[in-house]
Amino acid sequence: MHILGVDIGGSGIKGAVVDTVTGELITERHRIETPQPATPEAVAAVLAQLVLHFNWTGPVGCGFPAAIQHGVARTASNISKAFIGTDIDSLFSEATNCPCYCVNDADAAGMAEMQFGEGAGRPGVVLLVTIGTGLGSALFTDGHLIPNTELGHMYLDNGLEAERYASDAVRKVEDLGWKSWGNRFNAFLTLMENLFWPDLIILGGGASKKFDKFKEQLKVEAPVKTAAFLNQAGIVGAALFAKSRL
Repeated sequence: MHILGVDIGGSGIKGAVVDTVTGELITERHRIETPQPATPEAVAAVLAQLVLHFNWTGPVGCGFPAAIQHGVARTASNISKAFIGTDIDSLFSEATNCPCYCVNDADAAGMAEMQFGEGAGRPGVVLLVTIGTGLGSALFTDGHLIPNTELGHMYLDNGLEAERYASDAVRKVEDLGWKSWGNRFNAFLTLMENLFWPDLIILGGGASKKFDKFKEQLKVEAPVKTAAFLNQAGIVGAALFAKSRL
């Protein structure tokens, strides 16, 4: 089955048509800058542009940077707080004239990895962390998702919110070297290990492509691997989520 998967982030909105049987992208990925401010109406308008780009008329899966409960955004991370309480399934469906199904963006990435990537067939506790504008998280136990964990908003021992200390956006803004930033990211992973004791940690998002530059700074006991889909996991997982809702 082919479904348009979309990954809505704080800096870009990316999409491609996905073969949900194989997890492969059957079109080139298309990216549009996230509007600033990223209000519900502005993001919906960009999503409509993306749908038009693909001349798409079928179901759409959207990975979205928020905790989502029955299609309603309960939080808003790196986007307008006006999204909180918004029925984004309905908003996006109306804007695109396509049935849209929204899921937390990191949960979407995790679904892709657990279905087709590094987590496929993996028992025990698996933690996926997406490193981008923020720090997204997806937590699985024996392949079952615990939705909307949003662990990047936890506070570290230094009193700072994790994603405001160790996201890729912070690395860029503060012009941190990979080793210096890697030590910060290790503090976050160490907290995650002390809380959940994962059997495997998977890293996704844009910074995961530079894993070799900071892997020596990571001191956790769990094996750490980069996502098979790298920064395409959110697109694939969003399509898988939409398929599960049909």
